[in-house]
Amino acid sequence: MRLGDITRKTAETEITVQINLDGTGTYDNQTGIGFFDHMLDQLARHALIDMTVRAKGDLHIDDHHTVEDTGIAIGQALSQALGDKRGIRRYGECRLPMDDAQVACALDLSGRPFLVWNIDLPTQKIGTFDTELVREFFQALSTHGGITLHLDLLHGFNSHHIAEATFKATARALRAAVAQDPRAAQAVPSTKGSL
Repeated sequence: MRLGDITRKTAETEITVQINLDGTGTYDNQTGIGFFDHMLDQLARHALIDMTVRAKGDLHIDDHHTVEDTGIAIGQALSQALGDKRGIRRYGECRLPMDDAQVACALDLSGRPFLVWNIDLPTQKIGTFDTELVREFFQALSTHGGITLHLDLLHGFNSHHIAEATFKATARALRAAVAQDPRAAQAVPSTKGSL
């Protein structure tokens, strides 16, 4: 089984992440930020990655450190679980509709982090959640997971729908990319021989 288990402790946050890439999408995510927990639940469920997150952060200041550091820890857990990436499909993509919103995600588990972000969230808040933190999460996930990640909003006007479609599209693309390829079960998917 491909497992990741990361603990990250700083003066601002204390986070543990456990993932199973070969799971069924079960989740138990508790960050103290309701909307963010809901998005992490979507990420796990639609990627079919079992995920448990426990985060304690300086929420009396704002949600920024908790969201960013959770992205860092999930990225590190993904990288740990993938190991040398032998046998994975490597690439994934999804165009995901959610009511008024449609988001396209394409990603490459290349080991070369790069985020292309063409997502416009029209409001500054979703409830009490700062919408700018959606990008912060994906930047941290991309950087620490070694993921080339392209996210594009095709259309939409509701910030909640756009944010949720972004998480779900990434989840579906990730599900495809981490899947094991029976035609190349022992091969690293690169002509260089490593990722």
